[in-house]
Amino acid sequence: MAAKRKARRSPEEAWADVADLVLEIARELQFRGYKSPDAVSLSPSEGTLMRYLFPHPGALSSELAEATGLQRSNLSAVLRGLEEKGLIERVADPDDGRFVRIHPTPRAISNYELVQREWGSALEAAAGVDAGVDSLLPALATIKAGLVDLRQSDAGR
Repeated sequence: MAAKRKARRSPEEAWADVADLVLEIARELQFRGYKSPDAVSLSPSEGTLMRYLFPHPGALSSELAEATGLQRSNLSAVLRGLEEKGLIERVADPDDGRFVRIHPTPRAISNYELVQREWGSALEAAAGVDAGVDSLLPALATIKAGLVDLRQSDAGR
């Protein structure tokens, strides 16, 4: 009977289950904390900003706000917190001193690598070595990009 119920589910219901699972997985990772005493814990907003900043070092505050969806006032507080933790540095734009570019520090880079290893180990232990991760990554990347596009187009209305 359960198989029949699943067959009748709409795609929207299946995607809702995916969303629930992704949120629950993220929460479980947060509950775990870090084994290494060198790991620096970040708030969700700090983590979001740093995940954008690593592939986009030297971003302007306006770029960070648009890419992450953080409001300017919240962004300022997040940047201050990251700066206090020694994870970002503000550098005057060499071409136009009126602009300040945000860069991850070496401490941020080593923290990110450490946290990535811990998360990867935890997920591998939970799911097993061959849990379809190679096909899962492109699908999740597509979903993330689509959600960002939707948020940014909704903000433009």
